[in-house]
Parts: sequence; structure tokens; C-alpha cells
Amino acid sequence: MKTYIHLFTALLFSSIGIESIAQQDPMYTHYMYNTLSINPAYAGSRDALTITGLHRSQWVDFKGAPMTQTLTVHSPIANKHIGLGLGVTNDRIGPVNNTSFMGSFAYRMQLTKKSKLALGLSGGVSLLQANLTNLQLDQQYDVSFQNNLSNRTTPIFGVGVYYSRDRFYAGVSVPNLIQSDYSTIQSGAIVTGQSHRHYFLTLGGVIKMGEDLDFKPTTMVKMTDGAPLQADVTASFIIRDKLLLGAMVRTGDAVGALVGFNITDQFHLGYSFDWSYGLRTAKYNQGSHEIVLRYDFIFGSKNQIHSPRYF
Repeated sequence: MKTYIHLFTALLFSSIGIESIAQQDPMYTHYMYNTLSINPAYAGSRDALTITGLHRSQWVDFKGAPMTQTLTVHSPIANKHIGLGLGVTNDRIGPVNNTSFMGSFAYRMQLTKKSKLALGLSGGVSLLQANLTNLQLDQQYDVSFQNNLSNRTTPIFGVGVYYSRDRFYAGVSVPNLIQSDYSTIQSGAIVTGQSHRHYFLTLGGVIKMGEDLDFKPTTMVKMTDGAPLQADVTASFIIRDKLLLGAMVRTGDAVGALVGFNITDQFHLGYSFDWSYGLRTAKYNQGSHEIVLRYDFIFGSKNQIHSPRYF
């Protein structure tokens, strides 16, 4: 029981930053389909009204393990130099629930006939709730768990850059520049908590291997103060522009597999499974599952997107 409590306490502290410094933003195996959640410059990049929903159940069978849902919608407007987006993310870890609401703006520039560069801004709010008094601890009078956090509201302000071609993209972003303070006084003791600034680098491309086969390598690199640099590296094969099969590795953490299917040119369904090998939690869980749905609404011949659209 003590082992479980120690593992869960470390997990909880990393989520709200109490007396620890760790990567706090949610992780996604389908980061290549969920780009707007980390980079506002992606808004409008698909030249269609695009809706994407994602659900992630992490460390299945581990009590209180992370569970994340995101929903984003974005589209170009006017003369297609402007992209707008909206996003909602709900991230739960045990008794801690963090829900964020975000709006994104991107200014898109045509660099050459085949390439674009977008600059993005995002803003919103985050609502944090932590029912710490519900936890059963080895030491029931630990001052860090004597009071709950209820609807602690903090601002979000992010920036990003996104470069794209038909078969290549690169992005740099900081989803939230504001490092919010969650410090509180509990039973005469100061319990400190702070959200930390995260930096993201994303890269991806598609290499034609044959008439009906393409190779799609992608990566996402995450960095924050006081935590190791972490990279997701994914290698996928696209068969006949319909079926995607891939494998991924998350440095120091997990390996996994992805499968996706373009039900139509506008509708994509994807699933992934990954298993954490680098954490003490590995022996207590049955891996992580993720599902993603994306739909492009295309109106009229003037707004037809290129088919297939890889990013």
C-alpha cells in the first residue's frame, strides 16, 4: 500500500507542481493530429473547418491514473490569411481536475507557391480543482492534503510559429507563457504550487515510397525547466492513402503502436496503444489507450482541400 501511495503522490505533485518540478502538460501519442492544442499557429492550416476530438486513458488499471479529453475546431476565414480556432481540454489525475478553454488566432503568409508560414497567438483560462481531502494516506494529517483547491482560475497566453508544405511541416510553440502560482496556507504551513512554462518543437514529413505506399516520420520534443528533455518519435506507413500503421517511442518513458483509417477523404479515425517502460508505475498498469476522430467540413469548390491532406 505504501508503494502505491508514494507512486500516486509523485504523480499528483507533478500534475499541480507542489514542491516538485516536472512536465505538467498532458501528453498525446496522436500529437500530429492534435497540433492546435499546443500550437495556435496551426489554426486554419487544413484550409477547411476542422473538428478534432481525442480521448486518452493513461496507465489503465492504475487507480487515479491520468485521463485526458480534448476538442478543437479551427478554420481559415476571409482571404485565408487568418485562421481562428477554439479548444477545450479536460485533464484529470486522481482527485485533481484541470479544464482549460482556449481561443487561437493565426496570421498565415504564403512564402512560395508551395510553402506557408503562420504566426499564432492563443488566450484563455484554466480551472483547477483538487479534492485532496478525499485521499487515503499513510499519514492522515499531512498538511499538504488538509484543504481542497476549488475552481482556481488562472490565465493562459500562448504563442507559436508553424511552417508547412504539402509533405513537410515544422512548428515551435509555447502553449502558456504564464507561470501561475497555486500556493496556499494550510494549517499554518505554506504549500507551494506553480505551473511551469513548456516549450514544444514539432516536425514531420511524408516520403513517397511507391505507387501506394508513403512513409510518414514525425516527432515532438518537449522541454520545461527542471525536467529532462523528452521526445516522441513516430514512424508510420500510409497504404493507398487509406490505412496508417505506425510505431512510436517516447524517450525514457514508453513505446507503442498506432493505427489509423481514412473512412472518407474528410473523416479520419485513429487508435494507439503505448506502454510505459521507464516508470515505477509500469508494473501496476496495462498500458495507455488513445482514440482520435477528425472531420474536415468542406463547403463549395472554392474551398476544396488537396486530397490527401497529410497534416
